[in-house]
Amino acid sequence: MPNHARSIVVCDDITFSWPDGTEVLYDISVAFGPRRTGLVGANGVGKTTLLKLIAGLYSPTSGSITVSGSVGYLPQHLTLETHKTVADLLGIGTQIDALAAIESGDVDPRHFDAIGQDWDIAARARAALDDMGLIDIDLARTVGTLSGGESILIALAGLQLGDHDVLLLDEPTNNLDRETRASLYETISRWSGTLIIVSHDVTLLDLMDNTAELHTGSLTTFGGNYSAYMDYRQQEQAALEQALRTAEQNLKTEKRQRIEAETKLSRRKRFGNKAFENKREPKMIMNLRKQQAQVSAGKLRDEADTKVTVAREEVHELSEKVRTDKHIRINLPDPEVHNLRRLVEFQQPDARPIIIQGSERVAITGRNGIGKTRLIERLLGNNHSETTVIAATSYTDRIGYLPQRLDHLDDEVTVLDAVRMAAPLAKLEHIRAQLARFLFRADTVQQKIGKLSGGERFRVALALLLLAEPPNELLILDEPTNNLDLKTIQEFIEALNTYEGALIVVSHDDVFLRQINIDTWLHLDADGLQRGDGPSGS
Repeated sequence: MPNHARSIVVCDDITFSWPDGTEVLYDISVAFGPRRTGLVGANGVGKTTLLKLIAGLYSPTSGSITVSGSVGYLPQHLTLETHKTVADLLGIGTQIDALAAIESGDVDPRHFDAIGQDWDIAARARAALDDMGLIDIDLARTVGTLSGGESILIALAGLQLGDHDVLLLDEPTNNLDRETRASLYETISRWSGTLIIVSHDVTLLDLMDNTAELHTGSLTTFGGNYSAYMDYRQQEQAALEQALRTAEQNLKTEKRQRIEAETKLSRRKRFGNKAFENKREPKMIMNLRKQQAQVSAGKLRDEADTKVTVAREEVHELSEKVRTDKHIRINLPDPEVHNLRRLVEFQQPDARPIIIQGSERVAITGRNGIGKTRLIERLLGNNHSETTVIAATSYTDRIGYLPQRLDHLDDEVTVLDAVRMAAPLAKLEHIRAQLARFLFRADTVQQKIGKLSGGERFRVALALLLLAEPPNELLILDEPTNNLDLKTIQEFIEALNTYEGALIVVSHDDVFLRQINIDTWLHLDADGLQRGDGPSGS
């Protein structure tokens, strides 16, 4: 990646709302200089939206964005664009098409304009792919024939070719194997231009110089990496929570004193009325004292009311600052699978079959492009064309599948309709209750799936699994932590650890795999599927 030390991005009081009026970002003013910034926040808070605003793909509802130089953008949903070619991912599709047309004898001037001075673009693209370890990938291949990791690597190679001043990367480590992630980390460590990365990869976020967090539409910046920011935020929140408890106690005290003052005033009034009735002093003096008592009582009430109001405002102000983030609540149903129930079998020549049974937890690892997803598709009966030495057989039809691309969801239907189609016999109230557990409440269930963030799409997909009846005996998850925020990943881990069925997980996320208590580690390489001892041995 190039070095552009003078690049800068300035957001001046920007606000962004969807056409229906839903406000996503408001009053954001920030400058991103020639440093590395990690952009974090919960799923759906607007991180991708902010990147698209900076990239010029969206326009702010109000305010302005100034960018010095060209912008390179790696989108989050890159792997969903299955029709695009490798050349398209590299950003040179038009130029490659123009070269092909000229070579075929078409001398239309527009082809020459498309190429400009880049007559060696095909050779440079080949070199960039080779540097990424993608030696056997042709420029004409489509995204649909690539692994998720291969697609990300190709797009990153395209950003290198583009020589951009500002780079915007949305979840760049999704689908990358260990070796490739390590290479990306090294590249990022050398970066000295303006780089903004949205990620849930803590290792990557800790390579950043600055951290920016989007929360409830506002942006907070911090001069340090993610771990340092979390330490700071934890200390800040602890102090705010203590201050809130003190303020709440003070409010109770002021309310009690207001009641006590009112009681005293009521007693004084009764005493004054009794004295007036007994005519102990001249009427003129009695009236004067009554007026003075009323004025004094009014002042006392005003002072007490003011103290209560001030105390209440302090409680409200502190309550706004204390985090009360909503959590998804996932309860996976018990499929009641017997421990000896055979569910899956992998067969290979000259090797004992690999059998998965009962509530066994299996991880499948391997480098990008080796065929992990294709193996899963073969198990599901979705891939019959590929010649392979590994045969995969399932002994149950109660399988819940969470694909890597999440491209099984219809972008044009609403969240509610997607779940209703998946569970046509379920009552509407039950479906809404299920969606509420995944933070889709009220009108949010009417959002079209194509408008959702990666994490929100994941929540919809998971809701479809949960509505299966009878419950799935086997869950197959292909890179399930892609696009999830860190809090959701932790909640997902807790849910999986309560699941009583069998589990097959394809993932490069070693931390995640360790936390879901994998029993069996399988490593896929050119020789087939081998048993291993976990990340260190795979």
